[in-house]
Amino acid sequence: MNDNVLSFTISMIRRICAPLVLILVAWAAWLLFEDVRMPRIDQGPYLKRLGEKYGEMFTLKFGRTYWVILNSRRVATELLDKRAAIYSSRQSLPMAHDIISGGKRMLLMPYGDDWRRQRKMMHRVLSVSQKAIFKPFQDLESRALMFQLMDQPSNWYLALGRFSNSVIMSVVFGIRTDPGDATLSAVYKVQEEFVPYMMPGASIIDTFPVLARIPFLKALQPWRRRGDDLYRRTLCVFNKLIEELELRVRRGIQRPCFMTELIDSNNKEKLTREEIAFTAGTLIEAGTDTTRTSMLSLIAGTAMYPDWIKRAREELDSVCGANAERLPSFDDYDKLPMIKAAIKEAVRWRPTNAQTGIPHALTVDDEFEGYQLPAGTVVTWNNWGIAWSEHEYSEPERFKPERFLDEDVDKITKGHLGFGAGRRLCVGYNVAASNLFIAVSRLVYCFEIEQDPSRPVSVDKPLPFDAEVEPYRVVIRPRSDAHRKLVERECAEAAVIHANEI
Repeated sequence: MNDNVLSFTISMIRRICAPLVLILVAWAAWLLFEDVRMPRIDQGPYLKRLGEKYGEMFTLKFGRTYWVILNSRRVATELLDKRAAIYSSRQSLPMAHDIISGGKRMLLMPYGDDWRRQRKMMHRVLSVSQKAIFKPFQDLESRALMFQLMDQPSNWYLALGRFSNSVIMSVVFGIRTDPGDATLSAVYKVQEEFVPYMMPGASIIDTFPVLARIPFLKALQPWRRRGDDLYRRTLCVFNKLIEELELRVRRGIQRPCFMTELIDSNNKEKLTREEIAFTAGTLIEAGTDTTRTSMLSLIAGTAMYPDWIKRAREELDSVCGANAERLPSFDDYDKLPMIKAAIKEAVRWRPTNAQTGIPHALTVDDEFEGYQLPAGTVVTWNNWGIAWSEHEYSEPERFKPERFLDEDVDKITKGHLGFGAGRRLCVGYNVAASNLFIAVSRLVYCFEIEQDPSRPVSVDKPLPFDAEVEPYRVVIRPRSDAHRKLVERECAEAAVIHANEI
């Protein structure tokens, strides 16, 4: 008996000591090489400098994983588009995917059945065939945006976030977003914490993935505590949206929407409660952020480089009247090429959340121009570096919409990599394009946008992640008294948002 107890004790000590030593060694190495690790923020400019030194492709190694960084549209197109069949999976990101997302965020899912099932559901909301469903909400919320920009110009950046969130919330949950909405603030906070973990070398367990498989000794794994906490808070935010929807359904005040259809049809889909929550949450995250950050880019670019505005307004005035006769509408789309070009330029000019792309994973061994790429290699495009490369664009640092005035001006994904590449192309790019068209056309028609000399806009790094902090200072005011009256007449009612009773 004593021998058995001793043997069991020794076995337990070994089971505990081996992971303990592994954690301590990995932690020591992580801290020791802190000065040579990838920066946690502004990785785009950092990789741009490496690309200028090492060329179109270079390799970084994190632990046992090789990351190939693509620094031109040419190689990104060759690999991620033309060879999409083998470059469309996702690498293992234990922190971002397994822990923080519980393996349920479609954005990080490996290519396979689960990914296809979630993407199919996303298509039900975001595909081109759904544009007609979005247009009434885009029209309404862009009117509200115009009034809020006139009424509270100092809160212009908050108005942009409310606009983009309210469009997707109207379609997915059947409710509008109030200014200062607590749920929107909660979505921002969890997303701002999550996004940095998608970047190269962001977490110790991405470099040493074996650490992710240690289920105990959590007191010595601060990364796991942070990840578990963020997962719980994220799930809480997403679940709260569903619980409030279910309460509105019981009270008979819920409008039909995507989530009511999904919940009603779940016997067929067979999704767990957490999968439903992350499906909805992913839609809200994507629908909110792409439009908001692109609008931030456009307003900064317009304030700094306003040359394009003259031609855009000539087009707008010829369509809508030089004396503020009516607001631009979706029916004007074909008559406003400069607005369409400006939208593409906004997506290109200042990549923020996806400044280093969203990494793809190679599923089989491959060869490209003499480079041997083994299966499992992580491949991503240096979105910031490509966007700001003189080899790709003339005067890349300038906001210059005319660069997109060509035969592809109507193709929102052509000429840049802002929406991704290959089979991982952003599923909601058409919705984002429509959001941007109606908001930008009305903004440029109705308002002047100028820099504030006391706080010039910085162009040498991405915009900050924090959506509730003013990223830069601009002056936004009506073009004329006639335009002010137009906004009051056509937009004031849209800005009245009734409480979404639950």
